[in-house]
Amino acid sequence: MFFVVQQYVMQLSSVRPEALSKANRKVIIVGCGSYEVIAAYKETTSCPFSIYADPKRELYHALGMTIETLAVTPANEKRRSYLQKGFLGNILSSIWSGPLKNPSLIGKQGKISQLGGEFVFDSDITCTFAYRMKHTEDHTEVSELMQAAGVEYP
Repeated sequence: MFFVVQQYVMQLSSVRPEALSKANRKVIIVGCGSYEVIAAYKETTSCPFSIYADPKRELYHALGMTIETLAVTPANEKRRSYLQKGFLGNILSSIWSGPLKNPSLIGKQGKISQLGGEFVFDSDITCTFAYRMKHTEDHTEVSELMQAAGVEYP
C-alpha cells in the first residue's frame, strides 16, 4: 500500500550518500505507478535517489514480483522498523500527502495491491541479493539491505 511504501522510502533515504559512494553503490527505486507521480513522491519522502516508473509492471514480473495482496503483517510476525505509524495514521498521512495535496495525481499511483521487493546487483548486473515481499508491510529492513550491498549503515 502506498502509505507503507512512503515510510520505507523515507527510511531508505537516510542512507548516507558518502556511504553509497564509498561502496560504489546506487539506490534506484522503481514504482508501478505513472511517471507523473515521481516529483511529488520525491518531495513527500525527501528521497534523493533516482525513481523510475513501471506502470505495466514488466520489470516487476520479470523479477518474480507477482504477488498482489493488501494483507498486512501477520499477528505472529514482528512489524518492520520502518513502520513508524499505525494503520489509521498511515491512511490519514497518505490521504493528506496524496489526493488532498495533489488531486491531479489521483489514480496514477499504480496498483496498490502490487507487492515489490529489494534487489542488489553487482557491476556485472548479477543479482547478489533478492527479497520479494509477502505482504504489504514486508520490505527488507534497510540495515539488512545495506549490509547485503556492502554499504555502511547507519
